[in-house]
Amino acid sequence: MIRRALISVSDKTGVVDFARGLLEMGVEIISTGGTAKTLEENGVKVTPVSEVTGFPEILDGRVKTLHPKIHGAILAIRNKDIHLKEIEELGIQPIDLVAVNLYPFKQTIEKPGVTLDEAVENIDIGGPAMLRSAAKNHEHVIVVCDPEDYPAVLEQLRKKGDVDGSFRRQLALKAFEYTAHYDAVISDYLRRTVEGEEKGRTQSIFPKNLTLAFEKLQDLRYGENPHQMAALYKDMRDTGTIAGAKQLSGKELSFNNINDADAALALVLEFEEPCAVAVKHTNPCGAACGADLREAYLKAYAADPVSIFGGIVALNRPVDAATAEELLKIFLEIVIAPGFNQDALEILKARKNLRLLQVDMAGKKNRGWDLKRVSGGLLVQEPDVKDFDEKDLKVVTKRPPTETEMRDLLFAWKVVKHVKSNAIVLAKDRTTVGMGMGQVNRIWPTRQSIAQAGERARGAVLASDAFFPFPDVVEAAAAAGITAIIQPGGSVRDEESIRAADERGIAIVFTGVRHFKH
Repeated sequence: MIRRALISVSDKTGVVDFARGLLEMGVEIISTGGTAKTLEENGVKVTPVSEVTGFPEILDGRVKTLHPKIHGAILAIRNKDIHLKEIEELGIQPIDLVAVNLYPFKQTIEKPGVTLDEAVENIDIGGPAMLRSAAKNHEHVIVVCDPEDYPAVLEQLRKKGDVDGSFRRQLALKAFEYTAHYDAVISDYLRRTVEGEEKGRTQSIFPKNLTLAFEKLQDLRYGENPHQMAALYKDMRDTGTIAGAKQLSGKELSFNNINDADAALALVLEFEEPCAVAVKHTNPCGAACGADLREAYLKAYAADPVSIFGGIVALNRPVDAATAEELLKIFLEIVIAPGFNQDALEILKARKNLRLLQVDMAGKKNRGWDLKRVSGGLLVQEPDVKDFDEKDLKVVTKRPPTETEMRDLLFAWKVVKHVKSNAIVLAKDRTTVGMGMGQVNRIWPTRQSIAQAGERARGAVLASDAFFPFPDVVEAAAAAGITAIIQPGGSVRDEESIRAADERGIAIVFTGVRHFKH
């Protein structure tokens, strides 16, 4: 039997109808501040929380419900005589339902120019305390933190006069998830604030206890395979990535679509000039830069016209009609771009199942920590965004690269970073002509990329994501007509590869940076 309910909400969606429904069942409504005002203005009789506590709200409303007459009323175990006797002696009447949602901390920190003081003032204290008290005592107290649950709670109360145990546990779980997420958002914000204030790294950037704040965007039809359930969650501070993309057209995205689209976006963000990237199974199958977007796409398509079929294309310029016409000539799953002009939209929407994703690509290269789940734990690392100044490149062979070779070497280096290790990329005219990936030694992807390139390997350059343990890669490259190589260097046998290159007239530059991608 529900006799008293405490309602204190920041999000007032549906709260008036909920309170009216409780009032019609004879439930006394206790409320605070703005919630009480909203209910009273809509004809709902309320008892101010200060009348219950016998103490006024203080400190500009910072302290309202942090009182024994509130938490004692919530936490008392109803079938424990000693609890009932104690609250009776103290003049505490039980509270049977708590409907609370919290100060809008997330919405506050998302506002442009928000100050630390503003953010801190929107950290809720009393709300989480009430939710946790009610959720702990959910066997005796109904806890509601989500307005979407108001109708179901009212329905059960009207039909049964109470809420069944299973639903109580569901509501308690939701309350603990809600407060945990709320605290995670706060800790994430303060962590970034502290990191920003530190000039040097005097301590690990990784916290002793890691809490992550993600919000579910949607359930997916299935995971990597039809027998796997899946969902998409969004980083609460994320903008300009696949999870924050605006879908303009096409059918629902799948787990694999989203994963592949993320890989395509990460690569296309590497380039300032007009660029097109095609991806299959998270690996690029074609990438190119051009004078304009159409040229870049046509070059990326020509890089591997077989593999691009059914793939995902990412472009780093708004799509125009000329590019859209070319995109429509083959079957693609997704096109990603920072925008689509009206003519391009009309052209591409003619293919109903083609997904069009609009993503804000301005300054979005660094996208937070890289997380990898392992059994029993989580690997966390910084994203691989380290770059180098061209003047820091070390030419280690007698012949330096030509200007044209250097341009292609830098292009290939950006691509190889996004190819699964062990990775080799061949490029010519800022276009990939061959790629080898995911092999257990370095000569196999080299042969794979050369075989794919065929005659196009002659005059191309080669990028390797890690050093050469043996000179066999240089020897295979020379035999195929490849003229220049970019690699990290650092092998104890570097001199053997350098000597092999000098004997064959190949230029090699070292970056000093490795780009493993597992």
